[in-house]
Amino acid sequence: MPLNFKVPIFDIKNLSFSVKGQSILSNISLEIFSAEYIAIIGPNGGGKTTLIRMLLGLDKPTSGEVRIFGQKLNEFKKWHKIGYVPQRASHVDSAFPATVLDIVKMGRTSQLGLFSSFSQEDTDLVYDAMAKMDILDLADKMVGTLSGGQRQRVMIARALASKPEILILDEPNTGVDMVSQKSFYALLKKLNKEDEITIVFITHDIGVIADDIARLFTINQKATICNNPKKILSCEEMSELYGIDAHLIHNHKHEH
Repeated sequence: MPLNFKVPIFDIKNLSFSVKGQSILSNISLEIFSAEYIAIIGPNGGGKTTLIRMLLGLDKPTSGEVRIFGQKLNEFKKWHKIGYVPQRASHVDSAFPATVLDIVKMGRTSQLGLFSSFSQEDTDLVYDAMAKMDILDLADKMVGTLSGGQRQRVMIARALASKPEILILDEPNTGVDMVSQKSFYALLKKLNKEDEITIVFITHDIGVIADDIARLFTINQKATICNNPKKILSCEEMSELYGIDAHLIHNHKHEH
């Protein structure tokens, strides 16, 4: 449980973000600890992706502070510890001239110097990441010819190739069929349980998130932290969060 860890991976204090006077995020404070499995939900425009971008140093907060592994954001250098799969990462032009192996290798080349070559360790990590995502048989396939679910696994394998301690995914199931989604959630659970990789993902798939996750963050300008996700998924709370009648999503579950 988080109380056993003195230093969180992410320590966010009083984080706010505004654009042209419009508040996107307001006074958010939360912590993410090693080996947690966390889902982030909220309405479109509520600030979920903005929060992730600030955790990754892609956007600067208007006020507040982010620490990563105990370091200030602007001092943190070991970005290979954080794997990131952005929105629509699996949407690839069908003519894109790269194989699955080429794409996954990119997860290692970002750490290498300009004139560095692949070591045996780099190669082993690439193939290990592909094995975890069950795409070894696709190594020589052109990525543009794959299904949405296959491309999704390729992009996660690319993130895993850097051997991260935390994997952040922004709505990774967009455009992916239901069968692939079920397989995807099973893979995430396995990464979290067996490899002890911290998982943080933004999702709209409200029905599945309560089954496996340890905590739930709801983001709609402000943050609500729930340590018992199954309790918070009530009609009233979801309606308040999304601003809609949420009775149709209550108690919906996926089977794994």
